[in-house]
Amino acid sequence: MILQVNNLSFSYHSDRKIFHDVNFSLDHGEVLSILGTNGAGKSTLLNCIANLYHPDSGEILLSGEPMAKMNLRDVAQKIGYVPQIHMPAYAYTVREFVVMGRTPYIGSFATPKAADYKIADEALERMKITHLREKPYTEISGGERQQVLLARVIAQKPRLILLDEPTAHLDYGNQYRVVQMIRQLAEEGYALIMTTHNPEHAIILNGKVAILNCKGVLGVGHAAETLSAETLSKLYGLSIKTVYNGDAGRNVCVVCCQECENRMMGMHS
Repeated sequence: MILQVNNLSFSYHSDRKIFHDVNFSLDHGEVLSILGTNGAGKSTLLNCIANLYHPDSGEILLSGEPMAKMNLRDVAQKIGYVPQIHMPAYAYTVREFVVMGRTPYIGSFATPKAADYKIADEALERMKITHLREKPYTEISGGERQQVLLARVIAQKPRLILLDEPTAHLDYGNQYRVVQMIRQLAEEGYALIMTTHNPEHAIILNGKVAILNCKGVLGVGHAAETLSAETLSKLYGLSIKTVYNGDAGRNVCVVCCQECENRMMGMHS
């Protein structure tokens, strides 16, 4: 197992747990999609796994080793993180920004070598954003930055990739491309965790799904079993149906208005 999370709990203040007793594992080639309402703690959980926050209790193991006992370089070689929002401080070119993903493999006083730039260029090409290569990172759009961040983590070559709402700032076409990229990375043996507000993305990925409720309880299962109409309706406070679409070859989520529900009930009565 690349990742094991055992009895993890976290709170910003002692009077309220954001989540508690979180348990799950992830192996190479697996994808875990984390769903939950705004403020449920999805990003906080991801930050704990990324070694940015320290949990109140519990343990995170990377390839069987407690992360708390690992040095930062070793953790960075195993975990790549794509944040939801990244505010650039300097006007690095996109290529220079992506090559920073090689930092865990470069000495403290060393500079990137030709091989590092080759890996960065391959990541840009893979994301189909080579046209941004020489542009200042500070001057590209939010959606383009998200794609550049993903290119940087690909250049990092970690074993586990964490993505905090990676499609949040992307148009519909690029959302689909990123989801397909996540699936392709899983097929190549990476383990990936993605937070998302779109259950359709979890359905497309067809991997593990975790639902974090407002009480800080995380339930984990397979997408086909977990993403039921009842579960999604309860999570989002809406009447949601999951309908099989033959053209897509999968279930799709449909929000039903009251009029639609009445019509459906009439058809089955």
